[in-house]
Amino acid sequence: MKFYALHKFNTVVERGTFDYAKLPKIYAIAILAKNILPTETFHTVANLRSEIGEIIDSQLTFITIELAKFDKIVTEIETDLDKLVYTMKTLHNTESTQYPAFWNEEWLKRAIDELDTRKMSPEERAYFARVTAANAEAVNAEKRKIKEAKESENLAVKTETAKNLLSLGLLTVGQIAQTVGVSEDFVRALSSDK
Repeated sequence: MKFYALHKFNTVVERGTFDYAKLPKIYAIAILAKNILPTETFHTVANLRSEIGEIIDSQLTFITIELAKFDKIVTEIETDLDKLVYTMKTLHNTESTQYPAFWNEEWLKRAIDELDTRKMSPEERAYFARVTAANAEAVNAEKRKIKEAKESENLAVKTETAKNLLSLGLLTVGQIAQTVGVSEDFVRALSSDK
């Protein structure tokens, strides 16, 4: 959770003059089959806090649901969170005659119908798997494009900076390369382009 949240954090922070007060909130949500936290409750919301429990920063929020700790029975379920967690934990083991009444609530009915692949034929399941894989590949392709665009922009900035330093004539090729973060061959190639 920390890895993914901090990776996302690094994509929204910029170098230089930047208004850190306007960072978007990041929520890392983990729904886990097993227990990982030393807490007793199945649902944990965590932010950066001081040693006396005061919130220092709520820009990053970690929300964890540990299904193994959820032990409520149908008659004890009160909140929408309880309903959702109960559904996630038990849906795959429930016979159609054992549905709790709250599974008729519209929001849960839609979620169950969308996720219930047991009703699909083998062809529908195969199509679902293909669409899911295609969507994942599309997301990865978009991430690659964004990364390439950032790298290209970074190279353009380094090239322009190195050219400006060369034109001043105050630094050696080695000093320019070290300052800009490129190789000396890169700087020499720029100086021979003139």
